[in-house]
Amino acid sequence: MKARLVWLILCVIWGSTWLFIKLGLADLPPLTFAGIRFAISCAILFPIVWVRHLPLPKTRSDWVLLVGTGVMSFSLNYGLVFWAEQYITSGLAALLQAMLPAFGMILAHIHVPAERLTWVKIAGVVLGVFGVGVVFSNQLAISGRLALAGCMAMVLSAFFAAYSNVLVKTRAKNLNPAVLAAFQMLFGLVPLLLYGLAFEGSPLQFRWTALAVVCLLYLAVVGSVVAFLMYYWLIQNMDVTKTMLISLVTPVVAVILGMLVLNEQLSWRTLVGGAMIIAGIGFIVVRRGKAGTRETLSVG
Repeated sequence: MKARLVWLILCVIWGSTWLFIKLGLADLPPLTFAGIRFAISCAILFPIVWVRHLPLPKTRSDWVLLVGTGVMSFSLNYGLVFWAEQYITSGLAALLQAMLPAFGMILAHIHVPAERLTWVKIAGVVLGVFGVGVVFSNQLAISGRLALAGCMAMVLSAFFAAYSNVLVKTRAKNLNPAVLAAFQMLFGLVPLLLYGLAFEGSPLQFRWTALAVVCLLYLAVVGSVVAFLMYYWLIQNMDVTKTMLISLVTPVVAVILGMLVLNEQLSWRTLVGGAMIIAGIGFIVVRRGKAGTRETLSVG
């Protein structure tokens, strides 16, 4: 019962992060917003690592891995996510990010000999790709070039997150999850903040409304630290298949919250394309879960 409750809470948290990103972007520039989020998360995670006396990385290859995956997972992935949500709805962003398992499966076929492509997996990828095509098909005509660019950025962000996940799975088995997340965030936030200072201005000059502060704290504390710790507890107390189903539920939660809170409208193309994406990812997630593999989730 406890594991099911944690699973449900995680679905709600990670489904809601897309909404809080969208709300925060009304006052804060995207890359600095993302960078400060992870700076706050690091300020919480590193004391946890210290108090628990968790072992730190020791080899040069571990540090190279942390820097590389940190840049991919946090600088590129989240930088693109925050930038894209300026121009597309939070629900659409979550749907497109759901392509991550499809990219992960293809990359795993290349880097992980034990995880080969099957016809069922290929069918899932094809269905998901067609779904993205349906979503893209009218974005330029309806919402303009920036919306189309936002959609493309979301798909690209899913690719970077998937590549990072595959590298972590194959090369980071000796690293504690909390240590891994803390250092990835640390190395990933540096490019975000440097870019922000150069092109978005000083955070002291931002419009720090109460809503902006609430969104930032929610994403940093609840959406990153709390959800991360809950997820790694969950994968030790629940079947792999069920934990991986979170990636199918969070886009649905994001779409519903976007409609209820932000009055976001979904075209039939978004609905049909989103359904195809989720169905395609369902093939991949359930099949991989039955095979006993573990997938690292990427969230908003």
